[in-house]
Amino acid sequence: MPVTAGTAPARPAPARARALLAAAHGGPALAVTAVTGLLALRGGLRPPAAAAVTAAVFTGQLTIGWGNDLLDLSRDRAVGRTDKPLAVGSLPVGWVARALVVAALASLVLSALVGWRSALVNVVLATGAGHAYNAGLKATPWSWVPYTCGFGMLPSVVTLAASPPHWAPWWMTAAGAALGVGAHLLNVLPDLADDEATGVRGLPHRIGERPSRVLAAALLTAASVLAVTGPAGSPPAWAWTALALVTVLAVLTWFGRGRAPFRAAVVIALLDVVLLTVA
Repeated sequence: MPVTAGTAPARPAPARARALLAAAHGGPALAVTAVTGLLALRGGLRPPAAAAVTAAVFTGQLTIGWGNDLLDLSRDRAVGRTDKPLAVGSLPVGWVARALVVAALASLVLSALVGWRSALVNVVLATGAGHAYNAGLKATPWSWVPYTCGFGMLPSVVTLAASPPHWAPWWMTAAGAALGVGAHLLNVLPDLADDEATGVRGLPHRIGERPSRVLAAALLTAASVLAVTGPAGSPPAWAWTALALVTVLAVLTWFGRGRAPFRAAVVIALLDVVLLTVA
C-alpha cells in the first residue's frame, strides 16, 4: 500500500516517539536543554523553577525543530533526505503539526510559571528567534542573527527566572552569542550542497566552506576566552588548561585537512558549553 504525505504505516509507540524526536532535531534540542538545566542548577534556582524553565526551553526547542521540518518538507524531498522522517513518509504531517501545537502551548504555560520576564525572553527572543530562522532568515545573509539572539539570550532566560530576576552578565551573553553563531556555521557545513540546490543561501553558503570553518573556530575560541576571563576573581588552573586546549584545537581547525578541522571545531564547542555552565 503506498504511503501518502498525510499517512504512514502503523508503527509501535517507541518507534513513533523516536521518529517525532528525530523530526524535532532531537540532538540539538536536548543539548540546549541540558545547557539550560546546568545553568539553572549552577544559578541557584529553586528546584521547581529550575525544572519549569528547563522544560519551557525544551518544549520551545521542539517547536523549532518540528517547524523546520514542516517548512522544509518539499526541499528535503527534493534532495532525497533519508534522515528526515517527514521526507521519507514514515511520519504523518498531521502528527508533527499537532505535536508542535501541544509543545507550543506547554512552552507558554511553563514559561509563565517562572515569571513574565523569563517568559517574554524565552518566547520572543530565544524560541522566537529559531522560528524566524525557519521562516526565511536562514536563506539570507542574516542567517546568523537568530543564533546570536537565541543563544545569547539563553542565560538570561534562566537568570530572569531567579529570585530576584536579573539579566545574565554581559560576558555570558556575549559568550552565548559567539557560541551560537559558531554552532550555526558548523551545523550548516554538511548541508551546503543540498541547501544551495534548493535555494537556501545563508551566511555560510555565501562565504564558503573554509571561511565558515575558520570563522566558526574564531568565534568558538572567543566564547572560551569570555567564559574563562569573564567571571569575577582569578580563573582556576583547570580553566587555563581548557583554554590552552581550545587554542590548539583552533589551530587544527584553521590548518588541518580532511575531517579533522570539523571535529576539532565541534570539540571546541563542547568545551565552550562546559566552561559556560561551570562559570
